[in-house]
Amino acid sequence: MHMADALLSPPVATTLWVASGATLGWCSRRIRSDPREHLIPLMGVLGAFVFAAQMINFSIPATGSSGHIGGGLLLSILLGGPAAFIVIASVLTVQALLFADGGLLALGANIFNLGFFPCFVAYPLIYRPLLGVAGPRPPGAGC
Repeated sequence: MHMADALLSPPVATTLWVASGATLGWCSRRIRSDPREHLIPLMGVLGAFVFAAQMINFSIPATGSSGHIGGGLLLSILLGGPAAFIVIASVLTVQALLFADGGLLALGANIFNLGFFPCFVAYPLIYRPLLGVAGPRPPGAGC
């Protein structure tokens, strides 16, 4: 769920902007050294898919709210953590700028919450162990 601007104080928003920016910088350096030549075009195609898929909302019974697909984990499974973080940050930025989902003050928090946790917490610590995926991974393909 996108956080709204009104939920964050400026110091908290600034801290999460800095954390998201630092994580994006680290991910960018990891992507440059990734040997997979098809990664960048795949990031674009999957980013467009997740953007379109997240536009479809469904109601959550008995809550009065709605939800949509969370693309961070799906992107992590297909691309690896660093590439997925960059893609989900791009999707969230477009959503904030064009559709006012969350707003600019909360964008750092939304990138961190909807990108960092699925890409660097849920995928390597929950999803991979559940599947029994072990062994070495190619550079840039997750943690």
